[in-house]
Amino acid sequence: MEEKLHSFLQSGLLERYLVGDTSIAENLEVEHQMDNHPEIAEAFEKLQTNLEIVAKANAVEAPLGVLNKILESTKQEPKVITIPQRKTPWYSIAASIAAFAFATWSFVLYQKNQALNSENNVVVDEIFDLREDIDKNNSKLDALALQLEKLNNPDSRKYVLEGNERAKNLKTVAYINPIEKTSMIDVVSLPKLPENQYYQLRAELEDKMVSLGYLEDYQRTLKPIPYMEDALALSIVIQNRNGDPTTEDKEVAEISLRDN
Repeated sequence: MEEKLHSFLQSGLLERYLVGDTSIAENLEVEHQMDNHPEIAEAFEKLQTNLEIVAKANAVEAPLGVLNKILESTKQEPKVITIPQRKTPWYSIAASIAAFAFATWSFVLYQKNQALNSENNVVVDEIFDLREDIDKNNSKLDALALQLEKLNNPDSRKYVLEGNERAKNLKTVAYINPIEKTSMIDVVSLPKLPENQYYQLRAELEDKMVSLGYLEDYQRTLKPIPYMEDALALSIVIQNRNGDPTTEDKEVAEISLRDN
């Protein structure tokens, strides 16, 4: 409870209520808090007293803009003040000075509060962006942890495909788990091909070859591939983008899955 009261007192809502810069809902909230919490009512009275003391002791010339607004307001809504004959003009002058100083102080306080609110909004935006970055990093770490768990699984089998004379620097590692029925590949290195060609990963079955997708430079990121239950071997071939059929001469890597 004390933390909530402290947060309310630090929110600047009392100061805004004092200068009339609050909405109807905020007015109701402040009045509710003062009715139910003597500490807040006491803080508001203290704030009023301090402002009056400062206004009387430190009357300063208001900025020209504030003076013009006050004078314009008096022109638009003239008010007649009846001064009893028994009071001396000194009280009227003192009251005018106090009211003028109070208006000046209220305007300065309002400007400071607006600047503080703007800074708070900037901080909130930065915190929100930081939380988004943290969430993204946590997601990446979770994905990496899952991949490491799959690699360290004793049921996972590792198959290394290395390029032949046509692609000496090619190296791709496949991880197959026959228990969980999952497959992943890690493209270690991939020689560059002409724009009209690409690498294709294939699985050899008893009676056909099945494409498992294109191979790209994934920057050493594990990528899932379709799991083939009865695959006999994995191979990498060079395909033409124009759709011409691939010949055996374009095969650049192969590994058997039967002896593993």
